[in-house]
Amino acid sequence: MDANNMDNTMYFKIEKEEELNAHDVLLAVYHALQERGYNPINQLVGYLISGDPAYITSHKQARSLIRRVERDDLVEELVVNYLRMQDNNTGKE
Repeated sequence: MDANNMDNTMYFKIEKEEELNAHDVLLAVYHALQERGYNPINQLVGYLISGDPAYITSHKQARSLIRRVERDDLVEELVVNYLRMQDNNTGKE
């Protein structure tokens, strides 16, 4: 680096981490748990209640993936989809 460059402002840019969709994360983690032979429902419930990431396999980066989404956002996604499904079923005979 020469002396002329020392007078210029240097730029440092960190790429913003993409926001994850709770729905997509739940599906990806579900499939990773299934592939490893776990009961995905039991494991996800354990994680959602306790917050302990040990309930989630590291297979296919599932553990690090689920930790990037707030647990309350995951629960909200589950409740919203459950209620939509129930609402859709009540209109059918």
